[in-house]
Amino acid sequence: MPVEAVTPSEITAPSGYPKRKRWTRAECKALESTGLWDNEKLELIEGDLIDKMGKNRPHVTAMVLVMRWLVDVFGALNVTPEGPIDVAPGDNPTSEPEPDLAVLAQPCSAFTTSNPQPSDVRLVVEISDTTITFDRKVKAGLYARGGIAEYWVVDVTGRQIIVHRNPRDGAYSDVVSYSAGESIEPLSAPGRKFLVDDAFPGCV
Repeated sequence: MPVEAVTPSEITAPSGYPKRKRWTRAECKALESTGLWDNEKLELIEGDLIDKMGKNRPHVTAMVLVMRWLVDVFGALNVTPEGPIDVAPGDNPTSEPEPDLAVLAQPCSAFTTSNPQPSDVRLVVEISDTTITFDRKVKAGLYARGGIAEYWVVDVTGRQIIVHRNPRDGAYSDVVSYSAGESIEPLSAPGRKFLVDDAFPGCV
């Protein structure tokens, strides 16, 4: 069923908070070269460093189940887990998202020295449990501004998949929630249907 799209204006930080350090890609790469982050798994999103460590078992299982289907449909070399991608030029200096899953238009071996561009990405998928609001607001805006045609949020707690399509003016104009018993046909794989039940532990 259709769900209300979330716009970037809804994520403004309240007044009275201390000023935060806004990181850039260049600063992050400089720190990475020192070895200080060797044991950290961090993602740069809109100047914030997001901790990607400590995924729980339902998150991991849902990711594997979705990835198994995507690999079957698109091929193993076209599906990358947690790999960095580029977004809109205006966002790139302070964002380097690493979606849980990305379906590329060509094999990952084609990207040896640079990230896939938004035009190289057919579909991005985020597996959400504790991060559902962040993924629906911040990540959706980031991917929409990049012009990525399709974005799925796999809501582990709600046992649903929220499909975002038709990026326009920095937001997805078509946002639909699919629940148990329903299926999704990716834009880039006409005729192939993913069953929502197949994404969640205990349903296969």
